[in-house]
This record gives sequence, C-alpha cells and structure tokens, in this order.
Amino acid sequence: MPLYIGRFAPSPTGPLHAGSLAAALASWLDARAHGGRWLVRIEDVDTPRCVTDADQVILGQLAACGLIPDAAPVRQSQRGALYQHALDRLIAAGLAYPCACSRHEIEDAQAAHGISRNRGQELIYPGTCRPENGGLAGRRARAWRFHTGRFEQQARASAPAESARSEASAVSIHWTDRRLGAQAQHLSAEVGDFVLKRADGLWAYQLAVVVDDAAQGITYVVRGDDLADNTPRQIALQRALDLPTPSHLHTPLVRGRDGEKLSKQNGARAVDLSDPAAAIRAAARALDLPLSSLSGSVQPTLDVLVPAWATRYGLGDTKRSIR
Repeated sequence: MPLYIGRFAPSPTGPLHAGSLAAALASWLDARAHGGRWLVRIEDVDTPRCVTDADQVILGQLAACGLIPDAAPVRQSQRGALYQHALDRLIAAGLAYPCACSRHEIEDAQAAHGISRNRGQELIYPGTCRPENGGLAGRRARAWRFHTGRFEQQARASAPAESARSEASAVSIHWTDRRLGAQAQHLSAEVGDFVLKRADGLWAYQLAVVVDDAAQGITYVVRGDDLADNTPRQIALQRALDLPTPSHLHTPLVRGRDGEKLSKQNGARAVDLSDPAAAIRAAARALDLPLSSLSGSVQPTLDVLVPAWATRYGLGDTKRSIR
C-alpha cells in the first residue's frame, strides 16, 4: 500500500471552472510528485444543489486534461450508513447532541449577547440546546451538533500533567499547512458547536469528509485555501473518532476581476477545454508554477509540471503526520 493517497472531491453542482480545475491539478500533481495514488470522490451529499449528470461532465473534463483517477470514483450519496455510524459513536461519547434552533433564533441569540457578524462569517452557535443548558426543552430536534466544549474538556483532561502548554493551547487545534505554515484555532470560541447532520436530514460536509477520508485511506489533502478554516473542525472530529489526520496543503485561489473567489455560486463559467493544454497552463499559473518551458499537448505539459510542483511546494516526509 503506498504511503501517499490523495484525492480531489468535487461537488456535482455544475462543470469544473478555472478555480476547481486548479484545485484538481494541484491534488493530482502532488500525488504524482509523491509517486502515490490519486482518487476522485463525488461529494453529492447536498442533493438539492446537485445537477443531473454533472458528475459525468466533471469526470470527462478531468479526463480531457489527463487527470485520470487510480480507482473508480465513490459517491457520498451512497455512504449514509457510514456517516450514521460515526454520528452514533459521537452521541455515545457525549460529543454530539440534538439541536432545535433555527438560523433566525441563532442570530437573535447572538444579537442579545451583543455579537455582530461580518459578511461571509459563520454564525457561532451559542450552545442553547447543549444538554447542560437544558437540551431541547420540549422542542423538536432539527439538527445534530458537535459539542466543542465537551471535546475541549476531554482534551484538557487528557493533556499530560507535566505539559508546559497553557490551557488555551491544550484546547486549541494546532496544525501545520505545507504552504500556510503553523495554524491554530480555538473551536468553541471561534466556530462554536458546528452541525453534523442538517435540519433537512442531509449530512453536513464536516462529518462526511472526515469519514470518507478515513475510509479511503487519504494521507494527503490538497485543496483551495478557502477551505483552510474547515481543517480544525475536521481534525477535532478525527480525534474524537480516533481516525488518522492527513497532511494538508491549501493552495492559492483563482479569483475573478472583482477579487472574489471563482465559484459556481457567483456564476463562474465552465473551463474552456477547446485547448486542454492551455487550460492546464492557466491552472498552473494560478498555482504559481513556472510556465517558461510549458508548451505542446496535455501529456508533455503535465510531465513538466510534476517536477515543477515538487520544486515549488516540496515533498517533505510522506511518513510524517501531525498526530
């Protein structure tokens, strides 16, 4: 079994655009530079947003660019039993609880405490339905949440008595990104009790991605740096479920003329694959890879980019883990 297993995990809400092609290329290059395996996972758990046959379109786009997975793609929509098993384990450990609060109620609770939210910032759940705060109090459960406070209590209790770390350090999630460097986040203060299963019955991204990465043996995660803020939540779930934590590298984002991240939500167009090699070169430029020697068709372009990636981002020790 190889030491390196990486993955690209697109949501089938439309075809790949320039930003998602750059993310796919980055994860493929990292796998090839390590001599490892590269997998594709279709993250179709958010079924209302999925577009019919978009998964096949995405796989066709990847193939046109020479990005061929080393195994058949898996689909989150077929893995609900795995997610339920993980949730059941968290419930049994006292690390997940049902929540009856709507988004509007959370906003009102924050406002009552004088908490304002900047544009794009997530709502920090105030813990209204935590068991120690009275639980559901007779209301109907809407979602399931991860109890960050109890997770941090357990982290403090398990920290070695002789440890020189401060209490804040003991409960913060620390990790090192191969591009961004040392990172830390205090979950309960900066994120709050995040959702594991949504009010509409669908599985939340944070739980699904952790379960899938473990089931597929993913050792390295390479993705856009807009997802870096998700990493501490995923590390917390990995620790709570006693799962391994992959190494992470978060790459630069492709942005539009307005400076915003390209996304399907803001109307990003499907990547132009009339010349796949040119599309790959554009993705390489977004990833800050050298282009002076790039020309020709797809395969020669990829052959040049693999060592360029290794030089630009470094390989490190494939046996190393942050746990």
